[in-house]
Amino acid sequence: MNCADLQAEALATFEALFAEALAAGEPDRTAMTLATATRDGKPSARTVLLKAHDARGFVFYTHLDGRKGRELQRNPNAALLFHWPRVRNGVQVRIEGAVAIVEDAEADAYFASRPRVSQLGAWASKQSETLEAREAFDQRVAELEREFAGRDVPRPPRWTGLRVRPDRVEFWYGAEFRLHERWLYEFDVTGQCRKRMLYP
Repeated sequence: MNCADLQAEALATFEALFAEALAAGEPDRTAMTLATATRDGKPSARTVLLKAHDARGFVFYTHLDGRKGRELQRNPNAALLFHWPRVRNGVQVRIEGAVAIVEDAEADAYFASRPRVSQLGAWASKQSETLEAREAFDQRVAELEREFAGRDVPRPPRWTGLRVRPDRVEFWYGAEFRLHERWLYEFDVTGQCRKRMLYP
């Protein structure tokens, strides 16, 4: 099977499981752990939400000046983890790859779709910086509401989407007695691709 076929198969498998997660009543099937690392390899992880996915990769949004944004600009590689315990006997999808900033038009379109208060919050937040009191943040949101009164809230210049383009996608299927089933798809930058089963 060639690379294009393997990539299509991996995406189709993800989409089928993503649909199963909805049918199974997962609280939020878009929730995914995002792991980043500093330039010298110190890792950190947090939960973000998947906002788009297609053959180009998996997209989430953040402020480039926050911790994850800074780390991804210095070390543009990330790992994503979906865990859907209600699907089958439990499913995990692990995705690793290079990260790139989405086009402005794509980020603008998504930002415009957000609730207005969320848009204001993106302007008000100095993401990951020290906040002395919650009241200061609430006051900043109120000030911005007055500033943008009667007009659309534009996207902050440093707030955007990041796309993880997979070079590894693993599907982990839970089984009794920890006899799990694992399938790994690997997509090398040189054009070498393969699919293989892993021991649990």
